[in-house]
Amino acid sequence: MLGLAARHAADPIRAFTLAFDNVEYDEEAIAREMAAMANAEFCPIPIRQADLADNFADATWHSETLCINAHGVAKYALSRAVRDAGYKVVLTGEGSDEILAGYPHFRRDMLLYDSDGQDPAAISSLLGQLDRSNPVSRGLLLPDGETASLAGVQRALGFAPTWMEAAAGRMFKMQGLWADDFRAEFAEREAYNGLLGGLDLRGQLLGRAPVNQALYLWAKTLLPGYILTVLGDRMEMAHSVEGRVPFLDHEVVELIRSMPVAQKIRGMTEKFVLREAARPVLTYTVYRRQKHPFLSPPASLNPNDRLHEMVQDALRGSAVRNIPFFDQARVVRMLDGLPALEPGEQVAIDPILMVLLSACVLGERFALAA
Repeated sequence: MLGLAARHAADPIRAFTLAFDNVEYDEEAIAREMAAMANAEFCPIPIRQADLADNFADATWHSETLCINAHGVAKYALSRAVRDAGYKVVLTGEGSDEILAGYPHFRRDMLLYDSDGQDPAAISSLLGQLDRSNPVSRGLLLPDGETASLAGVQRALGFAPTWMEAAAGRMFKMQGLWADDFRAEFAEREAYNGLLGGLDLRGQLLGRAPVNQALYLWAKTLLPGYILTVLGDRMEMAHSVEGRVPFLDHEVVELIRSMPVAQKIRGMTEKFVLREAARPVLTYTVYRRQKHPFLSPPASLNPNDRLHEMVQDALRGSAVRNIPFFDQARVVRMLDGLPALEPGEQVAIDPILMVLLSACVLGERFALAA
């Protein structure tokens, strides 16, 4: 988007990006190279775990919802930096991954459910490669371990989209922390049955490729309910910044919707048609690079930093006791076990910590104590 916008701008564009202090999550060097190619003024915004801790409560209050990563807090800080630089309107890239299957879970769906005639051994090898090359998505966008039941989804669709499988894995982990009375009432319920019952599955999904079905369901749920709020409009408008999303222009969406899956994922290259269309204005690094989701480094990996301390204080204190859905003794046992987990397991548990921490903040900010 920067490369295309620069072609139509009389003056150099200012390109803002976040810079994290963890190499697996930091894209500053890639963004700097892209800005240089577009003759843009590069504006990195350093974000550390202490910054995330300082802004977590305010960002969560503005989002009015639970979060699964502190990326919304980082976007909150980014929007403030944009405002402080004197800008009121920005172009943002939300929507590109949602219409063009940019996330790793869509590539996994392609391998599992759109692979007729392919060598099973090759598919297995590619699945392993996908997991290894996307460690930051473990437990968040890609499944990790046992899941809550998806039998209703399987019956309705004939398969379970990977993003639902990953969410069901988080649900399974959460169930181990629930209070007994809450567990007795809800543990056997399938969370997605209500969602699917409210959609026109026959009219919208019947006969469509599994990847396109997964895209449709994602666009009906996570896109408006999380990405465009926690990572979009609410974080921007918290600082009176208007974010515009060119990739969600209805004509662009309608065009992409009409394309076959092979134009979205070619082999294991996601967003294929966009890569080819924008190739003249992309650096080779961006053109060849596998897409990774925008995530901040997990608090679980940084036990000596303030965000991790904030998690520990909230979940061991009165804040979590005031949430009637959780058993604090079980939560504390999970916290006590964190140091013994391998880094990959700590990454997978971080979404649970963020849900709990954001629930504590919302309970306190909105006076929801039982």
